[in-house]
Amino acid sequence: MNGILCRQLALDYCVSPKEVEDRENHFSVYRFLDGRRRFEEKGECFLRIGVVNGKLLFTGDEEMIAWCRERFRDEGAEWFIVAEKLRVIDERLRASGYRIGKVYPFFISETETRIDTGDLDIRWYRGEEIERFRGDSRFDKAYSFCETAPDVIGVSAVGGTGETILGMAGASADSPTMWQIGINVEPEARGTGVAHTLVTLLKNEILKEGALPYYGTAFSHLASQRVALRSGFTPAWVELETERNV
Repeated sequence: MNGILCRQLALDYCVSPKEVEDRENHFSVYRFLDGRRRFEEKGECFLRIGVVNGKLLFTGDEEMIAWCRERFRDEGAEWFIVAEKLRVIDERLRASGYRIGKVYPFFISETETRIDTGDLDIRWYRGEEIERFRGDSRFDKAYSFCETAPDVIGVSAVGGTGETILGMAGASADSPTMWQIGINVEPEARGTGVAHTLVTLLKNEILKEGALPYYGTAFSHLASQRVALRSGFTPAWVELETERNV
């Protein structure tokens, strides 16, 4: 298992790296530990579930974790994120005023990949240069402008002789050691390889910075998952997050 990912999940799930690596399910009361991932961080963590390394990690509210331990102590990981289990969890959450929020598969890449940019005009952005895209809905996945996980690097592809941006990828520093990639591609450029090119370029740059690039998407977004795989990423873990039922 990748060492950076192991140490990161240990912080995110309030367990030890050894507990991330073993084959046992683990249940912990959540604490805000230094070095945790902070993308769109809320003021609380009622429940977070991770599927990794053939087992389950649970962290959150003490009472909720006690319920999870009693219910899922010996549960297998392989068929955990399925409708039947999610309905049970959501029903219990709603009794406490919460609900399932997001359930995403995540991918990581550990090595750089050669990429031919062809006739694309590739442009890079860092720091204040990213500010020009604040509020631009075309790039809402590339840049989050999240205060707790700042956007640190961006890369775009400009086609032809004009200034039309065909696609944009951005990286947010979700923690000191793991940076997340987001990607937007204009409709006319989808299926042309622009997404693969930009994601590959950006993950190479993140690796040069000494961080581990990771990539999350929806289970139903098969095109996005294909981009991750083609760009040298491999499936690493699945994560379930909860939110207040408002």
